[in-house]
Amino acid sequence: MKKSLLLAISLAFASNATILHAMGNISAGKEKSASCAGCHGDDGNSPASAFPKLAGQHASYLTKQLLAFKSADRNDAMMAPMAASLSEEDIHDLAAFYAAAKVTPNPAPEIDKSIDAAAQKSATEEMDKLVAEGRNLYRNGDINAQVSACIACHGPFGDGNKPASYPLLKSQHADYIVKTLTDFKNGERSKNPDNMMNMIAKKMSEREIKAIAYYLSLQK
Repeated sequence: MKKSLLLAISLAFASNATILHAMGNISAGKEKSASCAGCHGDDGNSPASAFPKLAGQHASYLTKQLLAFKSADRNDAMMAPMAASLSEEDIHDLAAFYAAAKVTPNPAPEIDKSIDAAAQKSATEEMDKLVAEGRNLYRNGDINAQVSACIACHGPFGDGNKPASYPLLKSQHADYIVKTLTDFKNGERSKNPDNMMNMIAKKMSEREIKAIAYYLSLQK
C-alpha cells in the first residue's frame, strides 16, 4: 500500500516536472520571435491575411504544430526550414510568448467603394448573409452534409480547447481560415486521411468554408 502511494506521489511529481519543463519563457520567446515577425507581426498579429495570427493562441497547440513542422509530419515550404533549426526549448519559449500576446480584432470586410450605391448595398447584404450562415454552421453544423458543429471542439466563441490542443479561431484572418479548411478538404494539411478535420472539411462546400471563415474572423 505504501509502495503504491509512494509510486503515485513520484509519478505526480514527475508529471508536474514535465509540465513545468514544457512551460516556455515569455521573455526568451519574444527575443527568439524576431525571425518570425516578418510574417506573423511583432506581437503575433500578422499584417498579411495569408499568414496566421499567433497572438493569443494556446501554447499547447503552437507547440504541437511547431514540432509537427520540425518532424515533417506537417509540410510547409516556408515553415519546415524555420522549425528545423528550433530546439524544443525554443519551441516552448515561442509558444509561451505568442500565447501571452493579445489577438487583435479584425475590421468588418471592406465593400468596394468604387461601385454604385445599389451594388454596395447588395454586397453588404450578401456579406451579412454569409456571416449568418457561418454562425449557424459553426453552432449547429450541417446535418444533410454530415458536417459537425465546430462549437463542440472550438467552444461557443471560438476560444478553442487548451487541454485538447484545439486552436483558438476567433479573430483569425478569414483568408487564412479559408486556406486551412481548403487544405484539409483536399488532404494537403494532414498526412492522415482519418484526421478529424480532414473528414469534416471534405464534406464542406466552398461557400460553407467561406461562411465559417468570415464568421470566425469577426468574433472577438
